Amino acid sequence: MNALQNTALSMLDLVNLRAGGTVAQALANSLRTAQHAEALGFTRYWLAEHHNMASIASSATAVLVGYIAGGTQHIRVGSGGIMLPNHAPLVVAEAFGTLAELYPNRIDLGLGRAPGTDRVTMQALRRDRVESEQDFPRDVAELQYLLGPVQPGQRIIAMPGAGTEVPIWLLGSSLFSAQLAAERGLPYAFASHFAPRMMQAAIDLYRRLFRPSRSLSKPFVMIGVPLIAASSDDEAEFLASSTYQRVLGILTGERKPLQPPVKDFMQHLHPQERAAIADFLGAAVIGGPDKVRAGLTTLAQQTQADEFMLVCDIFDPALRLLSLDIAAGVCARPG
Repeated sequence: MNALQNTALSMLDLVNLRAGGTVAQALANSLRTAQHAEALGFTRYWLAEHHNMASIASSATAVLVGYIAGGTQHIRVGSGGIMLPNHAPLVVAEAFGTLAELYPNRIDLGLGRAPGTDRVTMQALRRDRVESEQDFPRDVAELQYLLGPVQPGQRIIAMPGAGTEVPIWLLGSSLFSAQLAAERGLPYAFASHFAPRMMQAAIDLYRRLFRPSRSLSKPFVMIGVPLIAASSDDEAEFLASSTYQRVLGILTGERKPLQPPVKDFMQHLHPQERAAIADFLGAAVIGGPDKVRAGLTTLAQQTQADEFMLVCDIFDPALRLLSLDIAAGVCARPG
């Protein structure tokens, strides 16, 4: 049996600005990509939250979720994720409760505990709030409460939000969120698209400690997968140089809009830079159809993931759509 047939496909979009492009073009590209993913049978389309980054236009994540949901028909749309330390749970509950009323049974709420930005911007977002390790579990519990049925004597009600029970996912790149997701009986998404090192340990811990809940009877694992698929291995490697440039910019603090591909880019780097990029992209699948099939199959066999959340940073929007076509084809997704 094809190991990929039981693995759902979804997509995470950082809404990358492209060199020479505008924010409006980046947003329009995201909508077209979401519509294409929906036509391919993808399960969900998530938007990330990042701030003060010249290359990423997904800071107002809830607004973008509404934009994408409004331009599609049935694909689930959500956050990958809302960085909960930046927001009061009541505000998140009201925003996603509103989205759930506008687009019933289509909205997901993925939650992360990182700031999604630099320290100075974090302080601007949080003002005088000082985060502790206990805050994230407490805020997740408060969100579950606010999105659940109204309880007798409940004094603070999210309106809209109460009773919508928007599905909550916990996102993480370490063991902390894996353990919390297991204890709460929530689905878990591991951020292997940028921090793959602890992927297997986190998944194993989550499955081992999982406690069934009212919303989820058994563990459900999603993993982030950087994907660059093309008609040939050589072309995919060429297109991947845009991703390599983006990652190098993250590692060196020189963030720029997504750059056009460069021939033999990696060969001109210092060995330490190549190693750092390879470590960042340890879960990446880059190649033509056969190599993509092999790479995704290996990930499916190693992790037994229920779902792949693809991250596809290709400079040419049309070639990005082709990359999704190839992934859907090797996973036997209906068109």
